[in-house]
Amino acid sequence: MIFASVLAIIGDMAILNRIKTAAKKIMPGFIVGGYHFLLAFAAAIFYRFPSRKLKVIGVTGTNGKSTTAMMIARILSEAGKNPALSSSIEFRVGGKAWKNQSRMTMPGRFALQKFLRDAANSGCQYAVVEVSSEGIKQYRHRFIDFTAAVITNVSLEHIESHGGFEKYRGAKGNLFASCRQIHILNADDANYGFFSGFFAREKYVYGIAADDRPDDDRGHIFARHLAVSSAGSSFEATGCRFNLRLPGKFNIYNALAAICVARSQNISLKVCRDALVKIETIPGRMERMSVDPFEVFVDYAVTPDSLEKAYQTMKSDFKGKLICVLGACGGGRDKWKRPVMGGLAKKYCNLVFVTNEDPYDEDPLKIINEIAGNDTGVKKIIDRREAINQAIKSAESGDRVIITGKGCEESMCVAGGKKLPWSDKSVVLQSLAAVYWPD
Repeated sequence: MIFASVLAIIGDMAILNRIKTAAKKIMPGFIVGGYHFLLAFAAAIFYRFPSRKLKVIGVTGTNGKSTTAMMIARILSEAGKNPALSSSIEFRVGGKAWKNQSRMTMPGRFALQKFLRDAANSGCQYAVVEVSSEGIKQYRHRFIDFTAAVITNVSLEHIESHGGFEKYRGAKGNLFASCRQIHILNADDANYGFFSGFFAREKYVYGIAADDRPDDDRGHIFARHLAVSSAGSSFEATGCRFNLRLPGKFNIYNALAAICVARSQNISLKVCRDALVKIETIPGRMERMSVDPFEVFVDYAVTPDSLEKAYQTMKSDFKGKLICVLGACGGGRDKWKRPVMGGLAKKYCNLVFVTNEDPYDEDPLKIINEIAGNDTGVKKIIDRREAINQAIKSAESGDRVIITGKGCEESMCVAGGKKLPWSDKSVVLQSLAAVYWPD
């Protein structure tokens, strides 16, 4: 009976996760760190250090990691390099692709080493890996031979988890400390000085051009003559014109990072241009779901920085009403950003719906109230489906609706460690159908 009871408890993942969380709180940091380090070493041994057979590109940053990783993979594929891809959106190995259902940006150590082994066995020359600060904190990057480390940008995120911004930034810096071959750096990011301080045999720098910033088609790639709209963006770099079907200035930065990776591998600007223009959309990243009579976008945007950039993009070439649906993650994650994100929504949007996102074990209404504050003009609706429905019903011809926080995720995390099936994209399509093609 006792044995059966133990098995039943272990089988309950919610209880198991609570036990693990409690254990981590009472264990000394060096024991927890040693545990993660040994797991990383064991995984590398078990899969025979597969990264030695590949050129591994690690992409880290607060925002834009998934898009940049997918851009790099598309360019490498256009160049005939047969890349594998590990991102928070999907995995790709040897012509096969499948969705990342784990809700982890960076897989666990054994899963990641297996991915790299599968890539090597499939004849892939490159592996593009999205690298998270949490993954670095748990040594998931260790015993991987990175050819290049890419930083997109760094802003406030995961502050409670890491114990402060400096430690969060420092975690990302550990990727650059472990990669001594090629560094790809964003010259326009406030933390450029920190990341440029790490040694690398080659460094590539990208950004938006100023008069005193020459580019040289090699170590410096700067964008000029920008054109940005909700339908796409374009720019010129080192004499080559790039056209993107992806909206927003932030996607120009993502493209520049990808181009730098390509140039570090002696891939021509023409190949980069031809690859990038073929990317029609990135799932759940400023993904347009409707055009007429009004536009509807679904975007991941879970940080104040990414949310403001999304809203700025929506407002940049627009005269109609901007209607937004947003929430914030529960589970004690970055509570500081809830009122900040609510403030951004009220600043940029004409009509604001605050709703449930991933409450975990927190009270959804409490989270909503922390986002919305005391503003009586904000619509507070716990049911995310109903919030999306009402936002779409309130839109008129020429308006824009943007739904943020979930992107292409296919589940919602609620109390008790449960994941409920969920898709913002499916709900949007169902809502549009109900409004325009009712039974």
